Amino acid sequence: MSANYEGVLLGMGNPLLDISSVVDEAFLNKYDVKLNNAILAEDKHKPMYDELASNYNVEYIAGGATQNSIRVAQWMLQIPGATSYMGCIGKDKFGEEMKKKSTAGGVNVHYYEVDEPTGTCAVCVVGGERSLIANLSAANCYKSEHLKRPENWALVEKAKFIYIAGFFLTVSVDSILLVAEHAVAKNKVFAMNLSAPFICEFFRDAQEKTLPYCDYVFGNETEAKIFSKVRGWETESIEEIALKISALPKASGTHKRVTVITQGADPTVVAEDGKVTTFPVILLPKEKLIDTNGAGDSLWEDFCLNWSKRRA
Repeated sequence: MSANYEGVLLGMGNPLLDISSVVDEAFLNKYDVKLNNAILAEDKHKPMYDELASNYNVEYIAGGATQNSIRVAQWMLQIPGATSYMGCIGKDKFGEEMKKKSTAGGVNVHYYEVDEPTGTCAVCVVGGERSLIANLSAANCYKSEHLKRPENWALVEKAKFIYIAGFFLTVSVDSILLVAEHAVAKNKVFAMNLSAPFICEFFRDAQEKTLPYCDYVFGNETEAKIFSKVRGWETESIEEIALKISALPKASGTHKRVTVITQGADPTVVAEDGKVTTFPVILLPKEKLIDTNGAGDSLWEDFCLNWSKRRA
């Protein structure tokens, strides 16, 4: 069984060292950060990272949306080398820490290393809810030349299921298209995530280029509403939006597109082939909720893990 699973899941994205801490609303207000949002760091956010490290009890985690998903999938599979991941890190201590944590978990990482600081992400937790402020740095430097190297392209050829979070649209659309076109040509499953409202709003052109290749599209209700708004669909109905996303033009007819939209504690909406199914969420007692960081990443990982088992 292990041989069948070798390299079955491939992820590409923005590897970020998460700096996670419980903070208060005053901290969020100080840096003009909204709860339950994900943004790219601006100059006004830069002092945040040092303040977190100096004044708060922080935890460092090898993160970034896609890397989170791949690491959890690897943990669930418990088969070394079943998952692979590519992204760009710096030649620094944070980069070494990233490599150490990812490889210790069994992920086959092929990082592109550059002379820029490793990317970081402030994970600010208030009342179990999180806000993400990403400073991409080295993660923003990924090039398709790295992907085309034989030892790296071999990971693409071996994979049966490829997942890329929408955040990578800000970095290397050409890399996404290379693997997406390969997935269509080889009848593999290709999935993406809407990832954040700002991706849907400000990176629409890049998103439009990659959506035709998507067999699966994941997102939450906030992202879905922005997706609808920028396209002039004039609806905030999650079910209707999910249906419309599923019906968008597709590069291959082999797999009908499935759209999965989460709504927090409300039912998850799944649209496929002109039909909508809703799935109730099993409520978690608040006292058992630590924080929501990585929740969406883990949902995708569980979904694709079941698919990989069926296809391996």
